Amino acid sequence: MSFFNRFFNKEKKEDLDKGLEKTKSNFFGKLAKAVAGKKTVDISFLDELESVLISSDVGLDTTIKILDRLEEEVNKEGYINTNELNEILRSTIVQLLSENNTVDIEDYTLPSTETPCVILVVGVNGVGKTTTIGKLAWQYKQQGKKVVLGAGDTFRAAAVDQLKIWSERVGCDFYSKGMNTDPAAVAYETVKYAQENKCDVAIIDTAGRLHTKINLMKELSKIKKSISKRMETAPHEVLLVLDATTGQNAIEQARHFTEATDVTALALTKLDGTAKGGVALGISDQFKVPIKYIGVGEKIEQLQVFNKRAFVDSLFQ
Repeated sequence: MSFFNRFFNKEKKEDLDKGLEKTKSNFFGKLAKAVAGKKTVDISFLDELESVLISSDVGLDTTIKILDRLEEEVNKEGYINTNELNEILRSTIVQLLSENNTVDIEDYTLPSTETPCVILVVGVNGVGKTTTIGKLAWQYKQQGKKVVLGAGDTFRAAAVDQLKIWSERVGCDFYSKGMNTDPAAVAYETVKYAQENKCDVAIIDTAGRLHTKINLMKELSKIKKSISKRMETAPHEVLLVLDATTGQNAIEQARHFTEATDVTALALTKLDGTAKGGVALGISDQFKVPIKYIGVGEKIEQLQVFNKRAFVDSLFQ
């Protein structure tokens, strides 16, 4: 049985291929020009490859790491033709993605077997945080789980309303204390609600905050402590949502959020709308936090679990 048959049905594979179309076109179009006419992997080629990787938002540190490993392989094996070069790049990228302890999963596995499993979702405004929560809740509902969404973004009326709409669309429970209430209290009481109503999963939204706003970032620690007061082992996952279309800014956001709170997983949205999909490599390499989900379309089922093999195979297809 092939890899894709085991881990992806035809529709999911097509969604992934289409979602990475712009990145593939950008990256491999430039890579083809860099390789064209080259009879040796020399300094000028490595300089061109560096430019290709950086312009694809892989990031400088990760780019240097890829180039060093490529150069080491060339020195060991001698001249490498175009096909061999692609294979080395493919294996190097898979290795980089493996070094952050990412475990490929087939389905939307909960991060804990405890009930309720509590997921805290963080990120700046506009990255697709609430939409990701709704899509994730839908996946858990498909598994027959009872889900409650907690409206912890109490600073924007639209955020509470949007999450409520998602709960109705998905058919799951919803908990809110309204606008301008203490988000830490909302988080605490969402967990309490989940316990008392025998929910399997509680997904808690938080206010979108600029990573440069120190006080707002510190509030995340307060929210986490509040959750732990109600359930000592929770939250079981802190999911940081990042927008792939922002490229290097997504890496900067990841840096600040991982410093402010214990981020345990990443969701990378809007991959279908950007040629900057290379940012997934940089984020994965630099922060050693596993990418768990990727958004490859607007449909409710187009939030996919991230599988490094499938991602790289699609990228190099």
